[in-house]
Amino acid sequence: MKKLNALIFVAASMLASTTFAAEFSFDRPGAGIGTGITPVGQLAWEQGLPTVSYQEQNIEGVKDKTLTLNGDMLLRTGLANGLELQLGWQGPVWQQHKRAGFKTETDGLGDVSIGLKKAIDLKDDRLSMAVLAEAIIATGNDEFTAHDDIYSLTSAVAYEFSDLIGTSITMRYEAQNSNWAVTAIPTIDYKIAGKLSGYSEFIYRKAESQDYQYGLGTGLVYAINDRAQLDASVGVDLDGDVRSYNGGLGVSVLF
Repeated sequence: MKKLNALIFVAASMLASTTFAAEFSFDRPGAGIGTGITPVGQLAWEQGLPTVSYQEQNIEGVKDKTLTLNGDMLLRTGLANGLELQLGWQGPVWQQHKRAGFKTETDGLGDVSIGLKKAIDLKDDRLSMAVLAEAIIATGNDEFTAHDDIYSLTSAVAYEFSDLIGTSITMRYEAQNSNWAVTAIPTIDYKIAGKLSGYSEFIYRKAESQDYQYGLGTGLVYAINDRAQLDASVGVDLDGDVRSYNGGLGVSVLF
């Protein structure tokens, strides 16, 4: 209850702050968030087609492989100038596990999330910022849930060097069952040609009582028009003895 009250307090503080609506942008793809806010009365639908993860490790000399596919989605709608509501769902999930010649398959539903994202006015045409207060509710099936709710506060600051290159950094602070974690995601995005652009990111995460975690990600975005885009991404974890990859395809539409 204390965590939920803290989240409500943060949301109320965001409502009272000065508003600056950055140019709208989709949050897909990548691990960070953008600084754009959905216009009032409009709906952004961001859908994985699907999102994929693969892990491989040796357990007592035996290879253990896990392949996971899920159709995650995020709905964003503008509530006021510079403020949006986000509703997310990790979607239907399918998982295949192989070990010592045996293969098992499971499927189910993932967790849901709710959040408020607020733009912050930094009084600079090239510099933008947004803050997201979010709660991930552990409603998914046993194999595909976080088991305990996760409450987080995420900030993103972006700087546009030119029409071709921009940088940003996302900082995420989260609490789950009295355990804390922090994630930092510096990103560079760049125009490639015409409607095609790309991004590259580095992911650093430190959770309480766990080792440091590192990852790299990159992807492509094709802007169909001002209201729709297609994306493709791939990433790799750099820590530990477990080989872990992620990626996928996605589509985003603004109605």
